[in-house]
Order: sequence, then C-alpha cells, then structure tokens
Amino acid sequence: MGLARKNVENITAYIAGKPIEETRRQLGLKRVIKLASNENPLGVSPLAVKAMKAGLNNVNRYPDSQSFYLKNKLAKVLKVKPDNIILGNGSDELIDVIVKTFVENDEEVLTSDVTFLEYGIISQVNDRRVSLVGLKDFKYDLNALRQKVTANTKLIFIANPNNPTGTYVKASELTKFINSLPKNVLVVLDEAYDAFIDVGDFPKNNKILSANKNVIILKTFSKAYGLAGLRIGYALADAGLVSFMEKVRQPFNVNSLAQIAAMAALDDKRFLSRTRKTVLSGKNFIYRQLDKMGVGYVPSVANFILIDTQRDGVSVFKDMLKLGVIVRDMKQYGLNNFIRVTIGTKEENNLFIKAFKKILR
Repeated sequence: MGLARKNVENITAYIAGKPIEETRRQLGLKRVIKLASNENPLGVSPLAVKAMKAGLNNVNRYPDSQSFYLKNKLAKVLKVKPDNIILGNGSDELIDVIVKTFVENDEEVLTSDVTFLEYGIISQVNDRRVSLVGLKDFKYDLNALRQKVTANTKLIFIANPNNPTGTYVKASELTKFINSLPKNVLVVLDEAYDAFIDVGDFPKNNKILSANKNVIILKTFSKAYGLAGLRIGYALADAGLVSFMEKVRQPFNVNSLAQIAAMAALDDKRFLSRTRKTVLSGKNFIYRQLDKMGVGYVPSVANFILIDTQRDGVSVFKDMLKLGVIVRDMKQYGLNNFIRVTIGTKEENNLFIKAFKKILR
C-alpha cells in the first residue's frame, strides 16, 4: 500500500514559468527577461510599494482575517456589498475553496481541455471527477459544454478571457449559456485578465451577479495590478455562496502586506492606465512582427499571445532560454507546436522578436 492517495499518484503537477534567477544560475547568463507568466511588465504600483513599506513594522501581528478594509474598498469600487466578496491567497486558493465547498464526491467538474490547468489539478487533488470539452477555434465551445452537462455536473469553470488562448466569451453568449443550465449547477467565471479587455461586448459583473445566484466570479491582483508575488485574489458571488466559502477558507489566508498593497493598487489608476497602454501597444507591435515573419498566432484580448511555431514548442522554449528569453511552451496544455509569450516592455518585446527570428532561421 502506497503512502499517497491514489488520486494524487495519478496527477500531473502544474509546471510554473521558469524563474529568472534559476535561468541565470543554470545557463550562466547575465541578462534574462521573463515573458512566461503573464506578469505586469511595469513592475509594482509605486503607491503599493509605499504602502507596504509603511506597513512593515506591523508584520509581527496576524493579519485581519476578514480583510475588512480591503473588502469594503472593493465593494465600493465594484458597486457590490462586502458580503458578496471573499478574499483568497491568490485565486488558486479560491478555486480549491470552491471545489471543497460545493462539489460532492460523486459529482463532477466540467471545463475545457485547453484552459487554466489548476481547475483540473485542484479538482483531482480533492478527488472530484473532471470532464473536459474541446475548444472551438481556440474559444470555449459553450454548446459542447452544455451538451456535456449531466445530472452529476455540479461546477463549470470558464476562464474569460481564456488562458492560454487569450480568447473570450461574449456577454450575449454567456447569458444564453447560464440561462440554459439547471440552477443547481454553479458557473465559475475566472476573469484574471479582464483588466486588459478593450472590447465592448465583454460580460458586465454586476448584471451577471444580480441575475444569477449560481455564478461565482474570480479576480486577481497578480496580473494588471502587479502583485503576483504577494498572492492575493478574490471572488464575487451571492452572499449565501460566500458565507459557505468563508467556512472552508483558511483563517489569516491573506497576509497583511498583500491587503495593504491591494488597497493602494486600487487607488493607483495612473499605474493601471500605463499598464493597459503598454500591453496594448506591445501586443500590436508583436502582431506586426509575427505577420512580417509569416508566423501564425491567436489574436488575444489579454496580456499574452499564443503563437504557432510550426515546430516542437519545447525545443523553441529551450532555444529561446539559451538566448536569455523565457517563454512558456504549451506541451502541458496539449498544444505541442505552440508557445505563449507575455507582453513585456518595449525593450523586452524587441529582444523577444530578435531571439525568435534567430531560432526560426
């Protein structure tokens, strides 16, 4: 008899983007840029840095377990009530909380076969059955998802925008899909990249929440707000759902510096605007360069681009690594000939294109 649970033995662990320092150390490189984990190219909000420095003298105390001030600030910004919000140690923790809270052992989780991997991994860790549906033109196939729903389906994860494709589900499509579902099926909309959206038909949170008590919306401070290292995210949902999740989450799950930084980041509208402009400009630059090179890609509404290398993506990743550019191969997603590149600064984008051209010769 093995020591690990059987369902754990069969799980393929999540592979994170390679760290800069590890790459420098292993390859002896002085200069390395990371365009692998969809982080903010501008760094951290100056207001968040200032706030964290001011809060350092209090880290001997446990953080506010209810995140009172941050929760109330979010409620004001998002025009919801504080009891519609739950904070988490990154949205990863909240995915785990959602599965633990709502999915029975004999019920299943439904999602896409090419989406954020943690939906499936966390569900499997919790010994819940996962059912996958293929994408259609690199987008969530809502019709196929609906057809896959059975009496055992309890939870559906939809990343909107989707990672790693950068595509999105329109408001009208989403409304139709949610309305077609049994009311005992929960829909989790993961909007980690919604701050980069520049389209008019993206779903509006308030409308979705007011019309549906079976919807949970995930958000994060890791991407546009530049706080990935602090691990802080939150979910919006009906107060009844939130009250159940509050029973399951760990106490003191959001550290005090994360709470302080998140509050300051919400105030730094200038930083958020600069981030959005940098990403949009950089994305258009990379599009133009890829078009000139005759390289295929999936148009994205997020801060990354899925690129068809027409060769083994792992080999491309390794060759790029030798040139000091960290991208993400898509083998774990089943897209063997693709890489995903995060939009960086102007200088980083130029270095990426220069290295990419070199290895494709």
